[in-house]
Amino acid sequence: MTVYFIGAGPGAADLITVRGARTLASCRVCLYAGSLVPRELLESCPEGARLVDTARLTLDEITEELVRAHTEGHDVARLHSGDPSVFSAMAEQMRRLDAAGVPYEVVPGVPAFAAAAAALKRELTVPTVGQTVILTRIARRATAMPEGEDLATLGRSGALIVLHLAAGHTDSVVEELLPHYGADCPAAVVAFASRADEIVLRGTLGDIAEQVRAAGVVRTAVILVGRTLGAEGFRDSFLYSAGRERDECGATVG
Repeated sequence: MTVYFIGAGPGAADLITVRGARTLASCRVCLYAGSLVPRELLESCPEGARLVDTARLTLDEITEELVRAHTEGHDVARLHSGDPSVFSAMAEQMRRLDAAGVPYEVVPGVPAFAAAAAALKRELTVPTVGQTVILTRIARRATAMPEGEDLATLGRSGALIVLHLAAGHTDSVVEELLPHYGADCPAAVVAFASRADEIVLRGTLGDIAEQVRAAGVVRTAVILVGRTLGAEGFRDSFLYSAGRERDECGATVG
């Protein structure tokens, strides 16, 4: 058997990938985070499949479920919201599966920041304005951040910052980023991205915290801060410029 770590997408049930949906439909056991994964996805599981909500389980209890399925010879769909490559706790599960000799594979999904960008109708990398996106979080009630990855340090780059797990601390986020970005820097918060109850807040670093308070957003949201969110009048990308040279296969060479 195999454990499949599947990105369930940011919220809307139809944003799971085709591969993810097919894999889910073939697994006799499904572990999912009930507060984050849309219930509609579970309808794709085979009839009679064992469904396990991991919302209140410890890591050891989750591992026990995965090893149990392995012992019984069942493939497992381990559904993670968004894409499992970021902020999913997949790494520690893999470490335990390695120790137990249980094979696994990863099926990527649509990450929350991509769904947020779609809701904002913005490209996060804009020619001559910004070509770097920093995905990060803040410590607060979670594991401490590694040295050098605090907002004050990351903010010195001036790059677009996307913060997960921070909507309840927007005031402190603003305080740490203001010295580097300025109060007029475009900012946005997208909660429940891609879901029917999606909330989109647009503003500046100077007023976004007040908007978040007024909207009552405290979780399941991403904060975006950076100049590309309001970019206008920028140069066209060289990728499609008429002046570039191409080789016979169509690749850009100059």
